[in-house]
Amino acid sequence: MPTTTVQRTYRVLREDTQALLIDTQEKFVPHIDGMDALVSRASILVQGLNALGVPITVNEQYPQGLGNTVPELAKLLQDAPHFEKRAFSSVDDAPTWRHLAMQNRHHVLLFGIEAHVCVQQTALDLLDNGMQPILVVDAIGSRNAYDRKIAIRRMRRAGAVVTTTEAILFELLRSSSDPAFKTISQLVK
Repeated sequence: MPTTTVQRTYRVLREDTQALLIDTQEKFVPHIDGMDALVSRASILVQGLNALGVPITVNEQYPQGLGNTVPELAKLLQDAPHFEKRAFSSVDDAPTWRHLAMQNRHHVLLFGIEAHVCVQQTALDLLDNGMQPILVVDAIGSRNAYDRKIAIRRMRRAGAVVTTTEAILFELLRSSSDPAFKTISQLVK
């Protein structure tokens, strides 16, 4: 009797993963619900992804008006490619989309703000373009907690995967024998 091969994998694999930080900019800071916790989790995520060698891309929505990425994250992302955008969806910004597509990595970790605008539109467009958005929900925020909750629900129902910073770092790590284990263990303490 023949066996069936499933093409889709439910495991998030390091070699097939990239990350996108969306619009975590200075002017948003006073307005985002739980922003301090979001930046703290995003910082841990960025450091962990750097230790794992997972490429990170940074988007900034109209930085002339909204400022640059918050300093706590900017210092960790100096070497990451940065793209300025005006479109809400990162996929609708041609340079960003071209860069993401050229990475040839199917899974895209999404984190940043705002959940119900730029993160949601990006996630839906990634799905429409055959990529798998992974929502790192403890590093995603909105001004209003209810908007965040509904956006995450909608993205999940559309096919986005929901996870947390610590969960995704250990999933990408896979084993305590990995050289990055010590670094990641220290980050999540």
